[in-house]
Amino acid sequence: MVTRMMAAGAALALALWLLLLPVEVRGAGPPPIQDGEFTFLLPAGRKQCFYQSAPANASLETEYQVIGGAGLDVDFTLESPQGVLLVSESRKADGVHTVEPTEAGDYRLCFDNSFSTISEKLIFFELIFDSLQDDEEVEGWAEAVEPEEMLDVKMEDIKESIETMRTRLERSIQMLTLLRAFEARDRNLQEGNLERVNFWSAVNMAVLLLVAVLQKALLPRSRLGVKTGKRTPGGRSAGQHPPLRWPQTGLGE
Repeated sequence: MVTRMMAAGAALALALWLLLLPVEVRGAGPPPIQDGEFTFLLPAGRKQCFYQSAPANASLETEYQVIGGAGLDVDFTLESPQGVLLVSESRKADGVHTVEPTEAGDYRLCFDNSFSTISEKLIFFELIFDSLQDDEEVEGWAEAVEPEEMLDVKMEDIKESIETMRTRLERSIQMLTLLRAFEARDRNLQEGNLERVNFWSAVNMAVLLLVAVLQKALLPRSRLGVKTGKRTPGGRSAGQHPPLRWPQTGLGE
């Protein structure tokens, strides 16, 4: 019984080690391509391209998001290693594109802000790879375990559980990264609106103060001019007309 428990523990430890480390059982090979994310500032009137190596027969998912700048839009293109245009978008704020299966070589991702002459753009993008390995390579690690060590341990169930956990964790990280990009874009937008509101509020306040000062300075002068008007020799103020008198016809005499 103790021997079986020790064998089960050794098998479980070996399975975890072989799944979590990028090591091939049948020989050394190229290291797997890691997922990546990048945030950069694209100046106005400029175009910037990035190159990403990809293995053959894999899945490449590209996500981008404009998180800063006027309009929150940019032109995006994606080209294959052979120079074939796969994706072309104009004046977009975000996008998600998947290439499956991929070709061996360097993919080209370009962001174009040449349509803008003043505003620079803050862009976030992420590359997600999903290797489509052959069943022989995926199951190769199981051959390193002796048959007698798998008596009471279901290696296939352990492998599936670990793979499911790893996939869910990777997807959670991707979603959190995307939500962080959304939060940064909304925060930049709100900060820009706050600056505009503060500026125009200050302008309105200055106009109101100027009108109040002008009224305070001009109204007393106009009242003083009315009170100190000049008098004519007849005892009337300048500008005043004599009282009207009706002509007498003599009917009452």
